[in-house]
Order: sequence, then C-alpha cells, then structure tokens
Amino acid sequence: MRFISFESPSGPGWGACRDQGIVDLSLLAPSLRKALAAGVLPASPVALPAGTRTWKTGEVKLLTPLPDATRFFCIGLNYAAHREEADRRPTAQPVVFVRYAASLVGDRQPLLAPPESETYDFEGELAVIIGRPGRRIAEADALEHVGGYACFMDGSIREFQMQTSQYTPGKNFDRSGAFGPCLVTADEIGDPNAGLRLQTRLNGERVQDATTDLMLFPVPSLIAYISTFTVLQPGDVIATGTPGGVGFARKPPLYMRPGDRIEVEIERVGLLANPVQADAG
Repeated sequence: MRFISFESPSGPGWGACRDQGIVDLSLLAPSLRKALAAGVLPASPVALPAGTRTWKTGEVKLLTPLPDATRFFCIGLNYAAHREEADRRPTAQPVVFVRYAASLVGDRQPLLAPPESETYDFEGELAVIIGRPGRRIAEADALEHVGGYACFMDGSIREFQMQTSQYTPGKNFDRSGAFGPCLVTADEIGDPNAGLRLQTRLNGERVQDATTDLMLFPVPSLIAYISTFTVLQPGDVIATGTPGGVGFARKPPLYMRPGDRIEVEIERVGLLANPVQADAG
C-alpha cells in the first residue's frame, strides 16, 4: 500500500494512493504519522473504508508523507563511492546528523535556492520510516520496526556545510530538501538492501545511479545503531545516505539553480520530482 499526505480545500489530510486518486483516510487518524503510531493503516485495498472521499491529485497540494514528523536522522558517507569522492576516511560507526521538517518539501513542490549560496547540491537517498517503537533494537529484528519507505533528496548548501566540522546549517535551509512522494509500506519492498536501483536526475540528465546493496551500513545496522542512543518512534525517518556523483565532487562542479528540476527515483519506491526556484524571502 502507498499512503500520502496532502493539503485539500478542506484542510490537511492523508490517504491511500489508488488509480482513481487519493482515498481520504483522515477520519481514521489526524495524520499519517498518528495512524502509524496507532496501528490503523489499512493493510490492503479491500480494507479501505467504503464511502470515503477520493481526491484527484490535481485537487490537492502534496505534502511530505509525514508533515508532522519531528525527527529526521540523516546518514552521511554511506556509499563507498561517495566517501571516496568526498575524500573521507572510513568510520567504525555511521555518520549521523539531523534535519528538521521545515527544511523539506513534498513531491512537485518548489525547492528554494538560497541567495547566500552558489553551491546548492543534490543527494538522492532512500528514506526509512519507523512504524514500531523500539530501543536497543537488534539488527536481526530491525526490519520488523519499519513502517515503510520513501524517496529523499538531501539538498545541501555546501558553503554552510563545510564552514565547520558539523553539518547542521548546510543541511537545514528552509525548503532545501524533499521527501516523498508517498510512504510505501514495508511489505511492498521486502529487503531494502536487495539492490534497489536509485537514480538522481538533474534536468533529465542522470547524475547518480547506484543500488542499495552498496550501502556501507545497511538499514538494519542503521536502525540498531540509532536505537542505542534514543527510542525510535513511529514516524521517525532515517535518510540512509547518498551514492557517488554529487555536484561538488564533479569537475567542473555541478549545482542546482533556479529553473532546474531535480528527480530522485528508486525502484519499487517511486519518483520524487521538484522544481527549483529562487528564495525571494
């Protein structure tokens, strides 16, 4: 099943993606995150409530799958090709930093290129959405705590990222990253490290192309590690890192500009596409 969050003429809502549109499930829970926590997501199309409203995609504004998510754990340098192009040494544990909800937009919504930067970079990633809480989760049990997956574009303002040894400013400009288009339930994906193809395209040109079996720290390892220092909660998101091919490592460098279009496509997960516009604010 695929679930999406949106803003409709009636207000914010969430629902299931169907061929005919979006089946509004807002009566089941106030948000998709709260539906995950309560365990009320319909398990199959036949379980969708009868008589609920269906929105056409063009009638609503698409939001991130979890607009009320509070924690985004992002993994750095999780593919060897990216670690090498960044000239960084291997680490015994994953590199973890955080993003905030205000730094992310949903599918088809404009990303904002800030006037302070000429190095607005792209990073296509697989996002893991926690569906069941847990602390000190064993790797063998980790996938049982996954509620679903989505595409992630970890847009990076490289000047600000590289000004110090920590990433927070460069990864949290408002509306600089994207997340979506929907939450694809874990049963549709199975093993997330079984070689799902991940591609990033800038203005139609493929700039990243890899498979998820190349992660240095696979999804179960990431869940086990993060859950050692915090209780993972339903709706927490782990962005699992980007493969090689990012803009700053190219010669000459390749960055996103107003007027561009960036796409992240992951096999069986979906296509996340966003225009880039100047931040006039």
